[in-house]
Amino acid sequence: MFRVSMATIVHHYLLFWRRMSLNIAVIGAGSAVFSVDLVRDLCLAKRLAGSTVRLMDIDPGRLDAVHGLCTRYAAETGARLAIERTTSRRRALAGADFVITTALACGHDRLRAGWRVAQGQGYRFGGSLHVMHDESFWVNAHQLALMDSIQEDINRLCPKAWHLLVANPVFAGTTRLSRRWPGVRLIGLCHGWGGVHAVANVLRIPPDRLGFEVAGVNHFLWLTKLSDRGRDALPRLARWAATKANRYGRRCGTSDLLGPKPVDVYRRLGSFPIGDTCNPGGGSWPAWHHASRAAERRWREDPAAWYRCHFRNSGAGMRRLIALARDPAAKVTAEIPPVSSGESMIPIIESIAFDRPRRFIVNVPNTGSIVPGLPETIAIEAPAVVSRKGIRPRRTSPLPAPVLAWTLRDRVAPVETELLAYDRGSRDLLVQLVCMDPWTRTREQAQALVDAILAQPWNGFMRRHYR
Repeated sequence: MFRVSMATIVHHYLLFWRRMSLNIAVIGAGSAVFSVDLVRDLCLAKRLAGSTVRLMDIDPGRLDAVHGLCTRYAAETGARLAIERTTSRRRALAGADFVITTALACGHDRLRAGWRVAQGQGYRFGGSLHVMHDESFWVNAHQLALMDSIQEDINRLCPKAWHLLVANPVFAGTTRLSRRWPGVRLIGLCHGWGGVHAVANVLRIPPDRLGFEVAGVNHFLWLTKLSDRGRDALPRLARWAATKANRYGRRCGTSDLLGPKPVDVYRRLGSFPIGDTCNPGGGSWPAWHHASRAAERRWREDPAAWYRCHFRNSGAGMRRLIALARDPAAKVTAEIPPVSSGESMIPIIESIAFDRPRRFIVNVPNTGSIVPGLPETIAIEAPAVVSRKGIRPRRTSPLPAPVLAWTLRDRVAPVETELLAYDRGSRDLLVQLVCMDPWTRTREQAQALVDAILAQPWNGFMRRHYR
């Protein structure tokens, strides 16, 4: 009989454990709500036991609070994770297998300060994708600089690491980094695609029977396939839109994912807008539903109120977690139950590290025309199978011609102009970007806005960068 000594078994076990434990760096970990959700998912991922999580942020106070919460959460759930903290990005990245970027270089206070300037120049919410939106051009410039520097550090300190880009602008950021470093291990991620479940719920399709395909670019995503137990459910959606959507729209709240505006867009363009596409979180496209307060009331839209609620809730959530961090007697899992957050970062890490092929919605270059009709040089959002082999996007159904035209006009063209302006440091191209905004009436108005934003006391970087 073949015998194996205990020493040999232990030796091979330790080799296996060492090989499968991972180093995961979280850049921008001071966002307490996001980081705690991330560590919650790590604690639930048994395959990642033994891994090291390095939380990095430039704000020591927030970092200490997040680190304390995450450490306590791991202890309460019995997860075997080494959770470290550092204000040094290079220390966080050294030897990392996966890097998750959530950092915001230009905070919400500067975002809203810019909004106030823009509103004084005649700009308003609704279809304003680079001004009255959280991807405003003054935020994006700081973000693109940060993303460049993070990717440069990754290339130098952990060149084999996968970079999961979660921070906005996902579309512009994924496109830029993929162009600048072709072949980089980069995945852009956004949870807006989850809006497909709102469609499934209204059609009474439970998750275990749901099949779907979405395609487009980040914050401009469209439903191209829907099935129930493998049977085409798009005709059911068409019947609902024709017979029940109006009643639903009279009873729903403002900016609802199935409200009057997204249903109107679906009827006119031939594909249902998913998640952030028509929602304030994606810029409240299209603009014509927001032409006046009367128009917004008709379409049950109120993006200004939506943003007030968003900032109020995120602030309250942060204060709640800070209070929890300061109370060592409190049980963290009582406040944040150990159930999956629904975010895809940790499942994607599992799929790559442990070769568990699964389907995710990702942002990757459109190489090979994954989404037909869109340029191959931009990042698209589409389904992909993720495993140790990497990211294998699945070619999607073509978008309806009107949807494709609007995607090129309102998303691709402005982002291309923004990236060109950033590459060249050109104020003139930045003005051209603002001229594409639906609320710009004259070039002088656009020029005045750019000048006013660049003159802000906190905006020295842009004054230097845009000559």
